[in-house]
Amino acid sequence: MLQTCKAKLPQALFLLSGLALAMPSYAVDTVTIATVNNSDMIRMQRLSKVFEQQHPDIKLNWVVLEENVLRQRLTTDIATQGGQFDVLTIGTYETPLWGAKHWLEPLTELPADYDADDIFPSVRQGLSVNDTLYALPFYGESTVTYYRIDLFKQAGLSMPAHPTWTQLGEFAAKLTAKDQGQYGMCLRGKAGWGENIALLSTMANAFGARWFDEQWKPELTSPEWTAAANFYVNTLKQYGPPGVSSNGFNETLALFNSGKCAIWVDASVAGSFTTDKTQSKVADSVGFAAAPTEVTDKGSSWLYAWSLAIPATSKHKDAAKAFITWATSKDYIQLVADKEGITNVPPGTRQSTYNEAYLKAAPFAQVTLEMMKHADPAHPSAQPVPYVGIQYVTIPEFQAIGTSVGKLFSAALTGGMSVDQALLQAQSTTEREMKRAGYPK
Repeated sequence: MLQTCKAKLPQALFLLSGLALAMPSYAVDTVTIATVNNSDMIRMQRLSKVFEQQHPDIKLNWVVLEENVLRQRLTTDIATQGGQFDVLTIGTYETPLWGAKHWLEPLTELPADYDADDIFPSVRQGLSVNDTLYALPFYGESTVTYYRIDLFKQAGLSMPAHPTWTQLGEFAAKLTAKDQGQYGMCLRGKAGWGENIALLSTMANAFGARWFDEQWKPELTSPEWTAAANFYVNTLKQYGPPGVSSNGFNETLALFNSGKCAIWVDASVAGSFTTDKTQSKVADSVGFAAAPTEVTDKGSSWLYAWSLAIPATSKHKDAAKAFITWATSKDYIQLVADKEGITNVPPGTRQSTYNEAYLKAAPFAQVTLEMMKHADPAHPSAQPVPYVGIQYVTIPEFQAIGTSVGKLFSAALTGGMSVDQALLQAQSTTEREMKRAGYPK
């Protein structure tokens, strides 16, 4: 019996090895995705297990970074053709600039059921060069005023549907109780062209300012910029939280959700986080109003879309395209609705999202839709301008300019310099950068 088993063992091993050779083997494509560390993207990373189950031949490798760090890493990698990533999380600023340089793959021949015509026209235009998409929008956003209904009621105050910055400042004065850890106004103070400058640019627009005149001469010492900058710095010094110069979107969201802010003006995408009881202590007390205006409503609310693009250097373009079409599809939006609730779906990209069920369930949806439709990047100022873009200027030089100017205003918040000094240095820095770049062109 033992001899028989020994004789059969090599034969069995041979059959097993033959079976293994006969089984199909998958060549796995590893797609490296660089993204930002906000809640929507972290949710996408978590739910991407569904995509990997549907695509066993694709493995996803995630690099999740803080916003300023992400922008610097991606700019360096794309400009040097480093090829570290297969999918880039970028926005309406970088996409048309990098697409025009052929640094990104054009996104043509999308699946029929992707329904690109469903994307908001303003978002689609912002991600296109010559009517060709170079990134697919994951979520879109404008600007919204968030406020505490309970604190307003206690103080006998009423938030207008369309407030002005002056009105918000007056409310903030009445709602500040620093001894109780309650701050009247919370705004971004962290330096960065996509952090404090995004907010401050829309504020300046509302005060009637512009970055450049029609000959590309900077106007950062204009009366309009001076009025906006003084309002920004003085309001935050008097009614804002301590350490505001370190607060970007994520930090200010955390402050608001912990109940420390009476008023917050920021990206409309925060709506679902402020009303999520697992994240927000004040979920039942949040109100929503339009972005504040002042002397004009032109450029008072921004337009942006965190989007997914494929660099031309990617070695896994087909796999990357499969992923980004999945992550920005109607099916993904439905997946989020099914798994995490309809109010948590990625907002601001697809017209079909704003159906009756979503508008009824999400208290922030209607004002977001209004602000998305109001935002006009081609006319960001009450005065004529030579550029496109509301909270930024769509020229390659703006990333460096905005970051430098952002540092100056952060310094003004900490008392490191006066507002007038910050404006003078901002004007000088911007003039120097524009002259170096050869403007006017």
